[in-house]
Amino acid sequence: MLDPQEQLGRLKERIALINARFSSFSTQPRRSENLLPHLQSPRSFIEEWSTGQIVSNEFGPHFQTERLFPSHRPHGSADVGALAYLAHDLLDVLGPGEIRPVAPERWAFLDTETTGLMSTGGSAYAFLIGVGRITREGFRVRQFFMRHYTEECSTLAALEAHLNEFDVLITYNGKTYDQPLLETRYTLGRQPHPFLRLQHLDLLYGARRLWKLRGESCRLIQLEREILGYYRDGDLPGDLIPYVYFEYLRSHEARRLVPIFHHNAMDILTLACLTAIVPTAFRATDFQALAQIGVKRGEDLAGIARWLLATDQPEQALGLLKRSIDTGLPDALLFRALWDVALIEKKLGCHAASVRVFTELVSCTNPFRFRALEELAKHYEHEENDFALALEFTNKALAARPSSSLLHRRTRLEKRLAKPKARRAKSSHPLKH
Repeated sequence: MLDPQEQLGRLKERIALINARFSSFSTQPRRSENLLPHLQSPRSFIEEWSTGQIVSNEFGPHFQTERLFPSHRPHGSADVGALAYLAHDLLDVLGPGEIRPVAPERWAFLDTETTGLMSTGGSAYAFLIGVGRITREGFRVRQFFMRHYTEECSTLAALEAHLNEFDVLITYNGKTYDQPLLETRYTLGRQPHPFLRLQHLDLLYGARRLWKLRGESCRLIQLEREILGYYRDGDLPGDLIPYVYFEYLRSHEARRLVPIFHHNAMDILTLACLTAIVPTAFRATDFQALAQIGVKRGEDLAGIARWLLATDQPEQALGLLKRSIDTGLPDALLFRALWDVALIEKKLGCHAASVRVFTELVSCTNPFRFRALEELAKHYEHEENDFALALEFTNKALAARPSSSLLHRRTRLEKRLAKPKARRAKSSHPLKH
C-alpha cells in the first residue's frame, strides 16, 4: 500500500492533468483596467474565470453562474429539447400518490459538491449547489458557489429563494445525502430550509430497479456512459473534488475550480435526461414502447418485469420476462427469469405452460432446481392424480435436500399407491424414464 505522501503525489499528478485539459477554456483570466493592484497577482478570482457574478443578499455576497444547454444540442442519445414536452404526471409511476402532476418547468434538478468529512470539525459543507430547470430554450443550470465558508448563509439563502420557483425536487441519492446535508447546514445557520413544501423524487431507486441486473454500477456517470452513450472529456473524479476545493481555499487560484463547475453541471443534465427515461420505462410495459427509449437489453426488461410483479401486474410482467429470455440473459438471471415465468403461468392457470418451464429447470443444475422438483411433485399429485410420477419427483427432491414436508409427502403418496383402486395415470413426462 502506498504511504500518504505517495498517495498525495499521485493525486496532484491527476489534478495537474485535468487542469491542463481545462486550461483551454480561457487563455488568460479576464481582467479589468480598474482592478486594484493586489488583484494583478497570479492569484485570480472565480468571477474572472466564469460568466457569472457576485450576488449579495441580507447575509452578504456569494457567487452565482448560469449555463444553458440549448434544446437543439443532444446529450449523448438524449434529446434535450424533448424534456419540455414530458408528461405532467410522468413521475407518479415511481411513487404512486407521492408526486402530483406538475409541469416539467416546475421540476428542480439538484446536485451538490461537498467538502466530505475532511472539513473542520468533520461537518461537510455544500460549497457548490447546482439546480437545473427545463425551459423551452433548453436546459438551464444555475450554480451557487461559496468562495469561502463565511459565504455559506448567503449561498443557502439564495438557494432557498430560487427553489421557491419549483414544486418538485429531483435528485440522485438526494434523500440519503444531499437533502439531509443541506437541512443540517440550514439548521446550523439558523435559516429555514425549503424542502418541506417540495415533493421529492430520488431517481436512484428507480434507476436501480431498471438497471441493477446488468451487474454494473448504478453510479450516475456510469449510467451516462452506458445508457446515454455520452463520455465526458477531462472530467474530474468525484473523490478529488473536496481536495481541489481545499486547494482553492488555500491558493485562491480559481482556474482549479473550472472542472468542478463542469462536473456538477453535467451531473445535473444527465440526471434530467435519465428522468425522461426511467419513469417512461416503467409506464411503457410493452417491448416496442421500451425499445423506442433505448431499453432493449434482457437485463433491463427483467428489471422492469420484477417491478411489475411487485406491483401486482403479472400478465405484463410475463410478457417482458419471456422477451428478456429471448433477448438473452446470463445464467444467474436466466434461471431466475424462468422460475418467475413458471410461477406466473401457474398463477394464471396455465398449468401445461408452467410444467414445461419447471421441467426445464429440473433438467440441469441451477439454484431453482429443488423448488422446481417440489412444484412438479405438487402438480402431479393434485392436478394430474399421477401419484407414481409425483412420488418420483418427491424422491428426487429428497435426494437433493431432505425435509420433513417432503418425507410426509412421500409417505402419503406411498400409501395412496398401495391402495388397489388408486388412480395412477400413465405418465408421458419426459423425465419419467
